[in-house]
Amino acid sequence: MNFPQPSIDLYGIRIDEPVTTITDLVVSVVCFYAFYNLNKITLKNQVHWNLKYYFLSMGMATLIGGLIGHGFLYLFSFAWKLPGWLTSMFSIALLERASIMFAKPLVKPKIGNFFAWMNLIELSTFVIVTFSTLNFFFVEVHSAYGLLVIVTSFNYWVYRKTKKDASKIFLIAVGISAISALIFMNKIGIGPWFNHFDISHILMAISAFVFYKGSLKMIQDPLANGIA
Repeated sequence: MNFPQPSIDLYGIRIDEPVTTITDLVVSVVCFYAFYNLNKITLKNQVHWNLKYYFLSMGMATLIGGLIGHGFLYLFSFAWKLPGWLTSMFSIALLERASIMFAKPLVKPKIGNFFAWMNLIELSTFVIVTFSTLNFFFVEVHSAYGLLVIVTSFNYWVYRKTKKDASKIFLIAVGISAISALIFMNKIGIGPWFNHFDISHILMAISAFVFYKGSLKMIQDPLANGIA
């Protein structure tokens, strides 16, 4: 059931969907924390690069989403939701790419290269469609494809072959993200002050933290440097 969230007035400043704004910012804090810590690690592999910028871009996406997409959208036009949407799509593409790079030593070179190129084509296609339609549905489809098809498939393959903890943790994180998506799509909320947006955001924050824990293991694994 959909529970619209009332606006509040804070020292003369109107804030729409205040709890939703805050829970979006919680996701941002987790992502920026992950980026800060990953950025301190001096590694030179593509998996590390993609993962740390996944967290940076997702942190920016949820920051924009919270402030512009929810809290202060009345000051902007609907089109201002687009920067947050596009940034989140870019972040999911980075997470996909990290998973592909991590699994590459365990798959045939042609398969690894194919999906590396598909990653770019897929992102470009969804960006163009989303920009043209201003429809959040395509952001959802891109996220579902990226997490449930690419991230899950490649990490499942790695875990099946090697039992790597990093891939196991990534699969858990995807599972939490899937629950978050189901709650969002089915509008499952407790009430107007903790609706489906808020529950979904809290689960997204938990998922992001689990991805971070998996990333710490993944970037230092020999597979990240192309060693099977």
